[in-house]
Amino acid sequence: MVSRAGSGRAETSETLKRVVIVGGGFGGINCARELAGRRDIQVSLIDRRNYHLFQPLLYQVAMAGLSPADIASPIRSLFSGSRNVRVVQAEVSGVDLERRQVKTAVGAFDYDYAVLASGAQHAYFGNEQWEDHAPGLKSLEQATEIRRRVLTAFERAECESDPMQRRALLTFAVIGGGPTGVELAGAIGEMTRFTLARDFHNIDPKLTRIVLIEAGPRILPSFEPELASRAARELEQLGV
Repeated sequence: MVSRAGSGRAETSETLKRVVIVGGGFGGINCARELAGRRDIQVSLIDRRNYHLFQPLLYQVAMAGLSPADIASPIRSLFSGSRNVRVVQAEVSGVDLERRQVKTAVGAFDYDYAVLASGAQHAYFGNEQWEDHAPGLKSLEQATEIRRRVLTAFERAECESDPMQRRALLTFAVIGGGPTGVELAGAIGEMTRFTLARDFHNIDPKLTRIVLIEAGPRILPSFEPELASRAARELEQLGV
């Protein structure tokens, strides 16, 4: 969303425009890159973290395929050569439209143009109590927590003598048949059948049950039906 300031002062070619960008994700980074090097524009890029996260590969971190450093780049290094781009690590608390200010924990930033690219977060549709049991997958912290839970489940199953309890430990449910859910379910299948199969002696990781739950009639509803059907077949081959 872009908010343009009012006409409280005359705008000429010599006026230095102040652009405040909230969010260092894909939208915020690309916007700042387009404005980098402009002599008539001063950019303040604000994010509560000091790194840009490549979210599409979070599921690889969750499944121990990549380390967090592989998908996180320092925002400052991306604009180290741009003198008109200032990077600020701060939590944004609100926007004052009348005063044309973005309010943060380290002070207010005046703007002529404000770009809000703060991204999205997962939703539990009014069931926030689920989060303790089923974390989302939007941050590095959530990805590493999922990885910890999955690997811990295998370690506990390795030492479990009760077949029913062992079966419970090796059962994973992924809620949501969109791209992230499909990628995560497939990654669990690949990890259990190829990566972990040779690492455990008392359990057979290939017997892991992976359940992908989707409320709609099919997975990947934003894709063509043929592609969604092909993805479903490949997931089934991985034991999903």
